[in-house]
Amino acid sequence: MFEASRLHKRFGQHVVLEDVSLRFEAGRLSGIMGPNGAGKTTCFNLLTGRYAPDRGKVTFEGRDITGLPPRTIARLGISRSFQVMNLFDDYSALDNVRVAMPEMRARGFSMLGAFRGETDVLARVGLAGKENVKARSLSYGDRRALEIGVALAARPRLLFLDEPTAGLGTEATARIARLIAELKRSITIVMIEHDMKFLFGLADHIYVMHWGQVIAQGSPAMLRANPWVQRSNLGQLG
Repeated sequence: MFEASRLHKRFGQHVVLEDVSLRFEAGRLSGIMGPNGAGKTTCFNLLTGRYAPDRGKVTFEGRDITGLPPRTIARLGISRSFQVMNLFDDYSALDNVRVAMPEMRARGFSMLGAFRGETDVLARVGLAGKENVKARSLSYGDRRALEIGVALAARPRLLFLDEPTAGLGTEATARIARLIAELKRSITIVMIEHDMKFLFGLADHIYVMHWGQVIAQGSPAMLRANPWVQRSNLGQLG
C-alpha cells in the first residue's frame, strides 16, 4: 500500500536519515520504534510531506508522492497525528473535527449547518457527550483521543500516529490501546511509539531505527528474539 525506498535526509551537516526503506501492508498495523534521536519523527515527516527527502522515493498505492505537499498527500487518503498535539484549543471538540472533514473544504470552510457523521467520529474515540467542550478544557487523555478523531475525520485509508500515548498514564494508555485496536480493523495504521509494551501488543510488523537507519524489522515475536533487542530494555518484554 505504501513504500519508501532509500530515503536520505540531512539538515546542514547533520545526516538524520540514511538509506531508510519501509513497506506498509494494507490492513495491518506497522510500528516504528527506536531511541530518542533515531530519526523516527523526521521519517514520518518525509512520509507525510512535511519535508522532502534529499534522495529516495515514496509511493502510495503505486503513485509517486515524493516531495508532494502535506495537503496534497492528505487528499489522497493519508492522515496523521502529531507527537506535540495540534488542536484548535479555543474551538469545541466538534468544531475541531469539522475543520478536518472533506465537506468543510467543499463548503469553503464554512461551519454553518451539520456534517455527515461528525458526531460519530467523536463517539468512536470516546468523546460522546463532549461535543461542545472546548479542546483546551478537555483532559489530557481526551485531547489525545480528540487528535486521533481529527485525523479520522478526513476519512483516511492510511493513518499515521506519532506517539499517541505520549504523556499518558496507565488508564489513559489502556483506553488509547482499545481505540487503536478497534481502528485497525478498518484502517491501515503506521505508528511511532515509545511505549514498547504498547506497540508490541498492537503491531503486526515493526521497524527498529537507530542513528537514522533501520537496524531490524519483523513481527514482535521476531524482534524479541533479535540479539540487539535482547541486549536492550526491549528484551524485558514478555
